[in-house]
Amino acid sequence: MSLECWQEVINDYEKLLENERGYDVIICVDGNEEIRAHSLVLSTRSQYFCTKLSEENVERRDGKIIIKRPDISSKLFKMILRFIYCGRIDLTAIEGFELIKLSIEVDDLNIRTLFPQIEDYLIKNQPTFLYQNTIEILEIIYQRESFTKLWNFCLEKIYKEPKMLFETDKFVNLKAPLVIINY
Repeated sequence: MSLECWQEVINDYEKLLENERGYDVIICVDGNEEIRAHSLVLSTRSQYFCTKLSEENVERRDGKIIIKRPDISSKLFKMILRFIYCGRIDLTAIEGFELIKLSIEVDDLNIRTLFPQIEDYLIKNQPTFLYQNTIEILEIIYQRESFTKLWNFCLEKIYKEPKMLFETDKFVNLKAPLVIINY
């Protein structure tokens, strides 16, 4: 007989995240906020953390590993951390550019199981936002290879409705590589 108690394991990891017991990593986000985590969980679920935590010159304080990510908001990082620990994330809790920022952070942290889900969610559930901000989104993601679905979605919108590009003052401010895209 084989038993599977996935939910119990997930709940235990969520408790570990919330009570911070036994943490050995401090992640500094959003300027000064410190978030506590566990290196074993982080390195198992994210290639970024696996690499970062194995660096020889990693910063330490009182026996804890210090990782600085001041550019990410506390809210988004806590969402990502909950996904890392227990596979849960509520994408309905954020909208628009915050979802784009979340996907960029997930891409940077190399969390491959979550990235395509966010991209699919954006395309399926935020088409109005994507349509209204196509140019800005392209400017944000144009150098990121991972964003292929979102990139293609935006380019398809422009291809079908070139007025959205050419009849806006945003066109003259586009970076050169975006103007010469081969689609």
